[in-house]
Amino acid sequence: MIKSVGQSLSAAVEASRIRDGGKVRASSVGTAGAPASSAASASPAARMAAQGAPVDMDRVAAIKAAIASGNYPVDPAAIADRMLALDLPVAG
Repeated sequence: MIKSVGQSLSAAVEASRIRDGGKVRASSVGTAGAPASSAASASPAARMAAQGAPVDMDRVAAIKAAIASGNYPVDPAAIADRMLALDLPVAG
């Protein structure tokens, strides 16, 4: 199965909850689920979640426009190759 970044992050968050007995630690979460003011006490996953995904909105808009106009090239073989490359272990 090919795992996306979101699935990996969700699994890490769930594993953290299991280790903590399902409780949210006060040191890493402020009021109403907002991140605490001290970034040093937050886990890397919590910091990444608080920052949000890095999204180039201009690129997203350009791709949406190309799809809408029918000018977005799709290469199924290239997509399949990259998906398989993400899931295969690196030979070393």
